[in-house]
Amino acid sequence: MTGVPTWDQYMAPCLRALEDGQVKRSREIVQAAADLLGVTPEQRAIMIPSGQEQWVNRGNWALSYLARATAVERTARGRYRITDAGRDLLAKRPDRITEKDLRALSGDPNAPHTFKAFSAPGQSTPVAAVVADETSKLDPEEQIEAGVARIHADIADQLLKRILGQEPVFFEQAVLDLLMAMGFGGADGKATRTQLAGDGGIDGIVDQDALGLSRIYVQAKRYASDNVVGRPAIQAFVGALAGNQANQGVFITTSRFSAEATSFAQQVPTRIVLIDGERLTRLMIRYGVGVQVKRTVQLVEVDEDFFE
Repeated sequence: MTGVPTWDQYMAPCLRALEDGQVKRSREIVQAAADLLGVTPEQRAIMIPSGQEQWVNRGNWALSYLARATAVERTARGRYRITDAGRDLLAKRPDRITEKDLRALSGDPNAPHTFKAFSAPGQSTPVAAVVADETSKLDPEEQIEAGVARIHADIADQLLKRILGQEPVFFEQAVLDLLMAMGFGGADGKATRTQLAGDGGIDGIVDQDALGLSRIYVQAKRYASDNVVGRPAIQAFVGALAGNQANQGVFITTSRFSAEATSFAQQVPTRIVLIDGERLTRLMIRYGVGVQVKRTVQLVEVDEDFFE
């Protein structure tokens, strides 16, 4: 399956969907454009991190850019109609419209507005040229999400390296801090790092209530990333849980688990959750353990109700 058409690939089909001159809703336009592009059911099922369908997101961005270029006009909330400039553009570029084509409209003396690139204060390079380059396959929102994902991947790598550079007790405490940050300690619970003789390696206990009536037993193994935690280690952990009359436990490692270990954990009656290094770092970033917020970027959109 090929990827979902890029945001700029939606522009010509969107104009074609409006060729009849009728005012149409954005969803109807994007739907028609997707049909013209042959977007498959599988492609329409793809979601972006914000929870929106990717094909809809890209189609909406195409409409947004067309409106800025005066190729379409917004007649009411979520409703668009093609303009004379849009008809001319479609006639010249019936198969593929690029951002460069939209910028060319700024030289049209008959256009009521111009398509302008926005520059940040003190920045000579237009933001639009960076965020929505015509060669990009991602719309602006997806580019932001992709950039954040790359940053998080780099942070995840740094986290594992820093953890491996610490003593084992540091990792054990970090794991308990993470579980508490995730809310497993409840409102009045607590997490205790412990080393019990003959327990099979229980490294911590999370009391989910003030009386300790509900407990999660934790094993934390700090291994190199190329190490594989096998089934014997999980069996030993299950035995340790049985020795403590426990019915739930979390096994966390900086490395990964073998397929046999994962299968065994799923089959035993005791509830065992396995967290490998990749998932561990994702959770640390999500719940703010071992990381701090450097900068918050706020995305805004026009408040349609304000203008009604």
